Amino acid sequence: MKSALSSCAGPAARNVYWHAGGVADEARAHQFGHAPLTLWLTGLSGAGKSTLAYALEKRLYETCQRCAVLDGDNLRHHLNHDLGFTEADRTENLRRAAEVARLMNDVGLIVVTAFISPLRADREMAREIIGADRFVEVHVCTALDVCEARDPKGLYARARGGQIPQFTGVSSPYEAPAAPSLRLDTGAMPLQAATAALHAHLSAWLDTRQPETVR
Repeated sequence: MKSALSSCAGPAARNVYWHAGGVADEARAHQFGHAPLTLWLTGLSGAGKSTLAYALEKRLYETCQRCAVLDGDNLRHHLNHDLGFTEADRTENLRRAAEVARLMNDVGLIVVTAFISPLRADREMAREIIGADRFVEVHVCTALDVCEARDPKGLYARARGGQIPQFTGVSSPYEAPAAPSLRLDTGAMPLQAATAALHAHLSAWLDTRQPETVR
């Protein structure tokens, strides 16, 4: 059991206590037939992160694997609607997302995220929150010129026109992962092939952590 103050922060820390649940992680893994993890998809806007995430979700659903997608734009419509795009707000956006992913992992789900998450420090923060043993970083490494040619939301055109300040890849840096678990270039491979590669990578990871009773 965690101590009363082990992970609390803020003015209410002295009055907040951790309440441990009664269902062990191993029990959930046995029930679901797979261990939990978070696939953290990072890459430029237009790289194909959300498309890949939802394609993988459909594939996992069809094989009765419990999963959920956390999409950056979707979270900003609700949970993170109060945040802007300053560096501090972007960090807080990812902190909240990582905390949600951790909670979902704690109940046994596979979580697939789709966030630009341009800074290595922020992705490392997410890894620490979720736990290194559940965090799998995937770089959707589609080239900037391909992403900009797609421009599915019209964001690059607006950024080039000065309408969107601090836009990743144009006026704000993207720090590519130095050693991601997997790299996928959706400019060089079709969606079906990229989804299959992502699914195979996930399956290989899960195989090494399969509950004994379902091996």
